[in-house]
Amino acid sequence: MPVPTIVLVHGAFADAASWAPVTRELLDRGHTVIVPPVYNRSLAEDGASIRAVAEHIDGPVVLAGHSYGGAVITVAGAAENVVGLVFVSGYVLEEGESLGQLQGGFPDSDLAANLVYTPYPVTGGEDGTDVSVTIEAFPPVFAKGVDPRTAEVLAVSQRPLTGAAFGEPASVAAWKTTPGWGIVSSSDHTINPDVERFGYERAGLRDVIELDAPHLVMHTHPAEVADVIETAVRETTTD
Repeated sequence: MPVPTIVLVHGAFADAASWAPVTRELLDRGHTVIVPPVYNRSLAEDGASIRAVAEHIDGPVVLAGHSYGGAVITVAGAAENVVGLVFVSGYVLEEGESLGQLQGGFPDSDLAANLVYTPYPVTGGEDGTDVSVTIEAFPPVFAKGVDPRTAEVLAVSQRPLTGAAFGEPASVAAWKTTPGWGIVSSSDHTINPDVERFGYERAGLRDVIELDAPHLVMHTHPAEVADVIETAVRETTTD
């Protein structure tokens, strides 16, 4: 089998730059990498968008999703040429399950008390609601352990997630037919690490590692994250 292209999928309150240290690491190791935007408008739309990115790639694809990006690859990974899924501090949804339902079974993280709700216009309809993290709380809650100057930049350049996405059920669970790998950030203050552990165990991922890391583990442990993604590429190339 040809070596898969790696598609890195960012989550809520972030953009492609959240993957930058891992992107650099993977490129330096000789991999083909694409880091597309996730528009954070709805799980169905975001899943369809990333699926389209994958399907336009000639050859196999490994999807790696961080945070909300885990939910996105749960849906997008149904593309026929997706051969592996890597969940990084991520949500792994069951078919028909929403982010709110999954999170609701566990105690809130520190994120819940530090969210901002802002209306945005929807053409021909009622205003939607964007959800973001307060700028002051972003470094300690979302980007703890990241260089403070970098965390400040990330805090003021967030890509919000629409509130409706929290209640939107996953239309498919790609992990049922596609092998997966997972990284738990045990010092995560954005997602309760038990949410990550539960989702990974339920999905029967091929391998899961725990890192003493914050939510933005890609910034604090880029080599380790790249190692897991590289394992997925290697094992799906030889399968």
